[in-house]
Amino acid sequence: MEWLYSLFIEHSALQAVVVLSLISAIGLGLGRVHFWGVSLGVTFVFFAGILAGHLGLSVDPQMLNYAESFGLVIFVYSLGLQVGPGFFSSFRKGGVTLNMLALGVVLLGTLLTVVASYATGVSLPDMVGILCGATTNTPALGAAQQTLKQMGINSSTPALGCAVAYPMGVVGVILAVLLIRKVLVRKEDLEIKEKDDANKTYIAAFQVHNPAIFNKSIKDIARMSYPKFVISRLWRDGHVSIPTSDKILKEGDRLLVVTAEKDALALTVLFGEQENTDWNKEDIDWNAIDSELISQRIVVTRPELNGKKLGALRLRNHYGINISRVYRSGVQLLATPGLILQLGDRLTVVGEAAAIQNVEKVLGNAVKSLKEPNLVVIFIGIVLGLALGAIPFSFPGVSTPVKLGLAGGPIIVGILLGTFWTTDTHDYLYHP
Repeated sequence: MEWLYSLFIEHSALQAVVVLSLISAIGLGLGRVHFWGVSLGVTFVFFAGILAGHLGLSVDPQMLNYAESFGLVIFVYSLGLQVGPGFFSSFRKGGVTLNMLALGVVLLGTLLTVVASYATGVSLPDMVGILCGATTNTPALGAAQQTLKQMGINSSTPALGCAVAYPMGVVGVILAVLLIRKVLVRKEDLEIKEKDDANKTYIAAFQVHNPAIFNKSIKDIARMSYPKFVISRLWRDGHVSIPTSDKILKEGDRLLVVTAEKDALALTVLFGEQENTDWNKEDIDWNAIDSELISQRIVVTRPELNGKKLGALRLRNHYGINISRVYRSGVQLLATPGLILQLGDRLTVVGEAAAIQNVEKVLGNAVKSLKEPNLVVIFIGIVLGLALGAIPFSFPGVSTPVKLGLAGGPIIVGILLGTFWTTDTHDYLYHP
């Protein structure tokens, strides 16, 4: 049984990998179990680690420190890459307000921590750990430990405070959400929200009877119209076609339009009349287009398209195709010219087979490439993030220089790479 002892008890690199992997596997497995309709997910790994430590299982301190640091770096760096594409654009959509609210929560929590430390006599490092645990913020714990180490203060006690407060932080948030949902949220509000989430787009059929848009191009009509819409089909003289933005509308044209449901009434005023019957059961077979035309979903995989507007590609004018919908993370989005594309977006494209092949080349549609990480970029970004986190910043009145640390540096570089990384960078790294 000596091999079992060396595998699970005797400190070594192998034992550390085995123990950490075992704890992670048990935690992830139990995280899938639902208790009263609620599952803890990856949080259960934390609880599994606490239980393992309580039972006397330990690993080499140096290996443990490496696992903590590298795990924290990978977590925050991946988070930065994930939010990067929409990070700066979110500031135009209420992001500043949300960040100010988040800053207020952090400052209020910090103030309460200082007050509680003086009121209870608990040391400030311990209270910092309790704050990190109560807010379930392990990256903050890593940053706090690094700062305390720079100041020559014992950095192990915050971890204990975090471990004590973390369970209540998780359970407390879950109970608070359930309570708020039960007390403040009405059942009909949930039904409306679920309906909105499931149907981000709305399809309706219209007839052109408004003299103001007779003999005007779709492009000109879209410019003078506030509601956003996409005309995916046009019925004229018994024939269904895919209109380009330069197509001239005439009286009596029947249109299949993709828009937001709230804008349907405004578009009725714009076009003249909305068909009352279900468009999919209409006497017009909107799908009976010329046999040369097909419908296909194409995935955006070319990195240089990340962050570009759909209209800037001019796909409809160049290739005579129509993009009716965009699917992103399971949500349908309206394919308007102002839509900002992200890697992984799935576009529903209708057009001739040859044209769709050309559009595939423009958008990429290399699904396999999305599953293959660009390891060179990833590790260069990690190095840059760690270098940024190690730079000391001096502030008046602060005796110890401030560093972004293992958490701050990588997440900033991750956000910047997620926002601005282009194919030129990719080609340079892979094809020098």
